[in-house]
Amino acid sequence: MFLEFENYNLAYLQPSKLDLIKVHKDTIVIREIELKDNPKIAMAIRDVLIEFGVPKVGTAYEDEALDRMFETYKNERSCYFVVADGDQILGGAGIAPLEDFDQGVCELQKMYFKPEARGRGLGSVMMDRCLSFAKSVGFKKCYLETMPYMDDARVLYRKVGFKNIESALGNTGHYSCTVWMIKDL
Repeated sequence: MFLEFENYNLAYLQPSKLDLIKVHKDTIVIREIELKDNPKIAMAIRDVLIEFGVPKVGTAYEDEALDRMFETYKNERSCYFVVADGDQILGGAGIAPLEDFDQGVCELQKMYFKPEARGRGLGSVMMDRCLSFAKSVGFKKCYLETMPYMDDARVLYRKVGFKNIESALGNTGHYSCTVWMIKDL
């Protein structure tokens, strides 16, 4: 079976890319977050952060919004997408205005995938979904923060055009994140 993406066209993918996203019996779906997903996405994100040894302080781990993602992303210029495999949530990513910064800049937020979701091409598809949403609601640039040892994530970010910058922008509260990147949309 191929992955199904709600309102998402996979026609642009080359056949070799389609091979990367074949799955077993279940169908993986990228969709907007629902209220019932709150505890599952919070656990998935915290599990990934622990796996990578990310500090619990000054990162997404301690964000109050982590336990109420559905409510946090209800604003018209925000959206959070989850990777769902049946009732399981395997990861997610979101777009929201960059806090305390220019209105034309959004932030790619909380993009994390559990190990079983990695290596399937889902990161590229999720990135495209998030950046398409950001453009559709009028953002001109997208900013993100990450850790220097999240190598695969940084490769993906560079692949889609993110460039490193010298210092943090806005007020994310993630002072433990030491890699800052931005991209024109």
